[in-house]
Amino acid sequence: MAIAAVLLLFMVGLFMLLALMGVGGVMEELAPSGGKIAVVQIDGMIVAGQSGFSMLGGAATGSDDVVREIERAVADRDVKGIVLRINSPGGSAAGSQEIYNAVREARRARGGTFVVVASMADVAASGGYYVCAGADAIFADEATVTGSIGAIAMHEDMSGLFEKIGIKPEVIKSGELKDMFNPLTPMTDEARKVVEALVAEVHDQFVQAVADGRENLDREAVEALADGRIYTGQQAAENGLIDEIGGLREALDRAGELAGLGPRPRTKEYGEPSLLRWLLSSSSISRRQAAQPRVVATGGLLYNDLAARLVGQAAGAAASLQAAGMTRPESPAGEM
Repeated sequence: MAIAAVLLLFMVGLFMLLALMGVGGVMEELAPSGGKIAVVQIDGMIVAGQSGFSMLGGAATGSDDVVREIERAVADRDVKGIVLRINSPGGSAAGSQEIYNAVREARRARGGTFVVVASMADVAASGGYYVCAGADAIFADEATVTGSIGAIAMHEDMSGLFEKIGIKPEVIKSGELKDMFNPLTPMTDEARKVVEALVAEVHDQFVQAVADGRENLDREAVEALADGRIYTGQQAAENGLIDEIGGLREALDRAGELAGLGPRPRTKEYGEPSLLRWLLSSSSISRRQAAQPRVVATGGLLYNDLAARLVGQAAGAAASLQAAGMTRPESPAGEM
């Protein structure tokens, strides 16, 4: 009891300290007065909804939060532009589209004078590139990993595993395709056609977004680059997916110049989550992951979280059966 009380006091004290330090609010870099450039962070997987953290998926940036920060920056009359700082391998297609659309909308603000520059960190691939494509200019380091323009669907067929350990699932469904991503059964030909069409449509949307956002690339040029491969920042500069090699400082300088503020503009940083927000959103995202499979995602990754949970459950069941001496005998060679 005493230990719990001490831990509670420690957490309360830590939260108050972080609040006093300004974590979760807006951090400003002191510089000569005048207009500012806002820095909006995208770190980790992109999800539709709120940002959070889970033990399985790590950090996730929610499109709702990013769009809100972009809108706050546009509404602040002292902010003349945004640098979108991305360190993300991608994520939700819908979430990426929402951020991309918010970027394009921001560029149209104030009669088209508002500036948005994208700055890639270690990785800005797939959905991470998607959100960059609508910016006025894109910067990346030579070794940044980017590209991965495309879509993918993955179905894990674990029916053989369940048969081996003696589990025969029964599925009651309202329609033939209701469980087309069910890892307990092989995917049917009809379901495969539906998924192939879905992947093709998401891919087409991604390609068109890049072609619309990159004035130097027409759709044919984008399609030639959109086979799913990744590129280094240097390669992306050569093929036109980005504009210049440079880090955050160079991106800020370009944003300042485009906004008429000159290099080394004053900055205001958005998107640093508070401890309370992190705790609330992390529990929320964990509940969402536990409640439903994530089967429609990204300009790069499309997968099913349910499969991972079922693998763990099947492994546990197999271990229990083996310990109890209840495992099925091995099949003769060449037979199932």
